[in-house]
Amino acid sequence: MTAPHAHLETITRNTLSRLALALGITLAFVVVEAVAGVVANSLALLTDAAHNFTDVIALALSWYAMRMTSKPAHAGKTFGYHRVGILVALFNSTTLVLIALGIFYEAYHRLLAPPTVEANILTLVAAIAFVVNLVTALLVKRGSENDLNLRSAFVHLAGDAASTFAAILAGIGIMLTGWKWLDPLVSVFIALLILWNAWIIIREVIDILLESTPRDVDMDQIIRDLTQVDGVQGVHDLHVWSINQSLRALSAHIQTDDMTLSAGAAIQNAINKVLIDKHGIAHSILQLE
Repeated sequence: MTAPHAHLETITRNTLSRLALALGITLAFVVVEAVAGVVANSLALLTDAAHNFTDVIALALSWYAMRMTSKPAHAGKTFGYHRVGILVALFNSTTLVLIALGIFYEAYHRLLAPPTVEANILTLVAAIAFVVNLVTALLVKRGSENDLNLRSAFVHLAGDAASTFAAILAGIGIMLTGWKWLDPLVSVFIALLILWNAWIIIREVIDILLESTPRDVDMDQIIRDLTQVDGVQGVHDLHVWSINQSLRALSAHIQTDDMTLSAGAAIQNAINKVLIDKHGIAHSILQLE
């Protein structure tokens, strides 16, 4: 086994361990928060428990996708299983939208007739939830910048940390003012936060599944860089797409002078170096003309 492969396997194992730990912590707290929400008659706690339960599902699916992504490519899956994580991210973000719509519906009725809320229980449990969500979010954060699967799980957890902090403020506000409508109002805030995060992930997933040009790729700049390579006369039929968030692919027709096979190979090597060094594209399909 080569050193890079051994290093990649070590990273994958560490990530799977962190996901499993975050999953266990979150699942245990969902039970505690749901019971507290029923006792306190708090919609903010119950909605946050429901959101935390989606975190359990998200973490479990992310763990599964990470396991699948590490499987090698074969004749039936020549690009491997990289897009399993993209499908998981799409599922996670879609469930977030459905949950947010349910929260809006329930919050509307509670705003019309605010029920009595045990503000002290709301505040205490929300404070514990904030710590739990913050810890689990930090467990998942490493690597989420370049992996949409991990990012979808991290957004679930980070969103929970923000929403539970808002629940703490609602509990304190109810204790100080007696304004029971603060509880469903916080639930609306939580739902808006969920929707915003879900939309960001869905937009990126759709771009990848439609094989759109990545938003941070400048096609004109790629053409300018490639035409600066010695021997390149022109570039056309250029396509850039994403296999997953961090793995990009490119195909292009490269116009050159009539030359030997070895000279053409040298041009291809030079082009590949430019693509990797300047644009982070490691997989390229080049046709010399």
